Amino acid sequence: MILKKVRQFCVNCRTFLSPWGNEDTQMLIDILTEHNVKATFFLVGDWVDKFPESVKALHEAGMEVMNHSNHHDHYNALSAEQIVADVTACNEKVKAITGIAPKLIRCPYGEYDDHVISAIRSMGMEPIQWDVDSLDWKDYDAQTIYKRVTEHLQPGSIVLFHNAALHTPEALPSILEFMSQNGYTVVPIGQLIYTENYTIDHAGRQTPVQAESESAG
Repeated sequence: MILKKVRQFCVNCRTFLSPWGNEDTQMLIDILTEHNVKATFFLVGDWVDKFPESVKALHEAGMEVMNHSNHHDHYNALSAEQIVADVTACNEKVKAITGIAPKLIRCPYGEYDDHVISAIRSMGMEPIQWDVDSLDWKDYDAQTIYKRVTEHLQPGSIVLFHNAALHTPEALPSILEFMSQNGYTVVPIGQLIYTENYTIDHAGRQTPVQAESESAG
């Protein structure tokens, strides 16, 4: 039954934003590794400057290291040229440590519009949003975080967490266990999203064109 459910469900990805603090990065790596989970961490360039060893640790643990801007500015207020320069700066910092330039970016504050998306895609990159916000940044207790995530989780979800949030390390193991028990497979976003032959709805959810054609038949 579990195996059938895994095949039936789209894979789910857990993502972490790392704008400022570094109090529990290694703890999160350890928890994810213990559960055999590889997650995506979106890093701010200023954070990379402060904690290069943590960036290296994330990469060596097999986590996907992606871009969360260089200075955490509001991209909607920047020109296309400024956006490209900011994204490039963060990419170069990450690549200098991991050897791999990010292909995905989580825009600061989750803000974007058409000109932001166009600027990012002109670089051969894709902007990423989430559909389940753990709200761990509000310092809710572990049980509240667990309930919020598990009640909103669905096939193909991208779940948003932050490092340096007070109760994320406490909530994370039980959330991962819930996912496993309910047939979810957790993968990095790079393995979750479609890059071609898909449509996207008003909520930002991708659907493969082939699947739509088959269901119509």
